[in-house]
Amino acid sequence: MDPAAVSEGEDVEAAESHYGLRANVLSPMETLAQSVSMIAPSTSAAMTVPLVFALAGEGTSLAYVLAMGSMLLVALCIATFARGSASPGSLYVYARSSLPPVFGAMTAWALYFAYVFTAASVIGGFVSFAYVFLGGLGQYVPTVVVAGVAAGVATWVAYRDIQISARLMLWVEVISVMLIGVVVGMTIWRHGLHLDWPQLTLRGASPSSVRLGVMLAIFSFVGFESATSLGSEAKDPLRTIPRAVTWSALLTGVFFVVVAYGEVLGFRGAQSGLAESAAPMRILSREMGVGGLGPFIDAGVLVSMFAAALACVISGARLLLLMARHGLVSSALGRTHSVHETPALAGLITGVLSFLPVAWLARRGASGADVYGWMGSLAVYGFLTAYALVSFAALVYGRRQAHGVRTTTLAMLAGLAMVAALVGTLFPVPPPPYRYFPYIYGGYLGMAFVWYVASRARRATR
Repeated sequence: MDPAAVSEGEDVEAAESHYGLRANVLSPMETLAQSVSMIAPSTSAAMTVPLVFALAGEGTSLAYVLAMGSMLLVALCIATFARGSASPGSLYVYARSSLPPVFGAMTAWALYFAYVFTAASVIGGFVSFAYVFLGGLGQYVPTVVVAGVAAGVATWVAYRDIQISARLMLWVEVISVMLIGVVVGMTIWRHGLHLDWPQLTLRGASPSSVRLGVMLAIFSFVGFESATSLGSEAKDPLRTIPRAVTWSALLTGVFFVVVAYGEVLGFRGAQSGLAESAAPMRILSREMGVGGLGPFIDAGVLVSMFAAALACVISGARLLLLMARHGLVSSALGRTHSVHETPALAGLITGVLSFLPVAWLARRGASGADVYGWMGSLAVYGFLTAYALVSFAALVYGRRQAHGVRTTTLAMLAGLAMVAALVGTLFPVPPPPYRYFPYIYGGYLGMAFVWYVASRARRATR
């Protein structure tokens, strides 16, 4: 069985009609930009690395090495399917090709949940950094307005033109990552080109703290698979998409390890600790005597968060489009714009759903940083579920092949890593509000399952 093969000939339909989306418009670099922008490496350097350090301490770099290894295993499993299928359904189509339909449906609902809440998370981060630039004027601008601008503009750009979106995301991330790289490189150079033994010996870190750090570090990588949602919009998709998936996980992983190493090294002995720093790159740039780069880096992080929200809306809309085509949601969401050839209604719904939790939390007094952490933690459950199910789908596919030992081995390792990561988010029981998130996500999946069963029953009686 081909890894792309699905029942009832959906992929044949996709190849013939492209689901109303533009075909062959995105270059390999623009395809890579979709995954990289959703990962938002500059955002993780500014906001996630300090959070990981608060848990893992001197084991922060190791936490990122382990997270990178886990994500690369999943990336290789996804690439196995992407070499044979180009569909906007992303991981949903891959899981559906080898697993019973109910698991394919759960993959779709889990991944859509992840895209929506990742968008909400980075919109919260956008709000947090926006007030840094608004300064005193911030007291006159409600948080809901700032969040609404970010969500509204991202939704409009996604509605208007996928190619413009990809180019914008590419240049934003390239500039941001380059500036961060300059500061981190200067930090490592200033401290001397020698090994940092406190980090290598994990001074003060424990296996438990590193494990918790790995769970949070995984959030830095989520979204690396989003290039698969572009389907035939990419040029030569059966080659460019699997490359985008694997290279985005690898390149950003190396970046995270180096940045984590540099930030931990640079903040040792500093007046303010890395875990408490709201703008670590600005502090490091001042320490290195290039304080003028700090505001530019923060501006890059701000725009990177917008680009990540945009990437989430793009991926979520395309997933919702295919879910509609397969009867999982209303067929109205399966239509594309007659002029722009984008999933207009699906994109609008995705953008609104991303904005609503931010608006609700903002009205209750939550800060942008709180929204970033809370919504990001919720999103991880959806990603880990989808990654685990796709890994198990790759395991089934590998066992069907005469020479599928490599695929089977990769799938087993990836599946075990994702299950371990899911368990790691539950035990030990985290403090509030994080301890309530598994119940929120479990309730969502339960409702999705009931909806799926009811939809099948309705179709069976027609």
